Amino acid sequence: MSDAPGTPDATPSSGQVADATRDNWVDRWAPSWSRPYLRLSRADRAIGTWLLLVPCLWGLALAANDGHGFRRWDIWIAASCAIGAFLMRGAGCTWNDITDRDFDAQVARTRSRPLPSGQVTTKQATVWMVAQAALAALILFSYNALAIGLGVASLALVAIYPFAKRFTWWPQVFLGLAFNWGALLAWAAHAGEVPPGALFLYAAGIAWTLFYDTIYAHQDKEDDALIGVKSTARLFGAKSGRWLTLFMIASLLLFTAAIATTLHPDRGLAPMLLALAGVWAFGLHMVWQMRGLNLDDPAACLRAFRSNRNAGLIPVPFLAVAALL
Repeated sequence: MSDAPGTPDATPSSGQVADATRDNWVDRWAPSWSRPYLRLSRADRAIGTWLLLVPCLWGLALAANDGHGFRRWDIWIAASCAIGAFLMRGAGCTWNDITDRDFDAQVARTRSRPLPSGQVTTKQATVWMVAQAALAALILFSYNALAIGLGVASLALVAIYPFAKRFTWWPQVFLGLAFNWGALLAWAAHAGEVPPGALFLYAAGIAWTLFYDTIYAHQDKEDDALIGVKSTARLFGAKSGRWLTLFMIASLLLFTAAIATTLHPDRGLAPMLLALAGVWAFGLHMVWQMRGLNLDDPAACLRAFRSNRNAGLIPVPFLAVAALL
């Protein structure tokens, strides 16, 4: 399941994007006509899909700890969240590239993307974005009314995010609001409600996003400063390490609150301890990231960022087994 960073290997002749992993499946196996569109969707960089899916899995697994356990319908919720994460991440990234095409042309890491490099036109990208969103909508409409409403509401966050770096030093907050919405949606799809535990879980995901996306933003801080793009990496500067620690602690405390609010004491101590063990292991992974992190080394930042796929997946089996108990 590793998403090894690899060394950027993009050339104008190949069309490969600079921060894509070497030998990714799009550049190796996809038909040549489809590659620019799959690159728009970041299909050559799976980490974003994982980071969108993980909060959905958190929400579903923790919701199953509400006393009702897993249901057969949850198999579809998990599978559809995976498909939906791929589609909506693709649609969101396409929208991001449409709005950022002029900025992307000025940044070394992003100027090889399909729009600034001329692999597709803005019109073609717009049609591709709508097609992905339409397919995702078909999945969404299989859920209950509350989940459908939440899914539709998330479009506002998706639409706003690309513009956040133009008007706030905290665009990572908007990314967190959008990327962790799946925790609420999956919980609602399972239980038909959004209780306090779901809100704590959503907040924990936002703090986690601030952690990993601040790391990610450190790759572009020099280019961002030249073109006037805002980010928490630029805002925090030399104090970024302290802020990352605060985001990590906040995520763990909020995740703990979500578990404490959801698991009923009548179920006994074992499910609670098992669920908390998953959170502690999640925290240890973030501590490990911090120990080997050099925020002035773009390659190290990219490696740490990508490792959050594994970090986010750690609590899932713990929560699932706790639900089965």
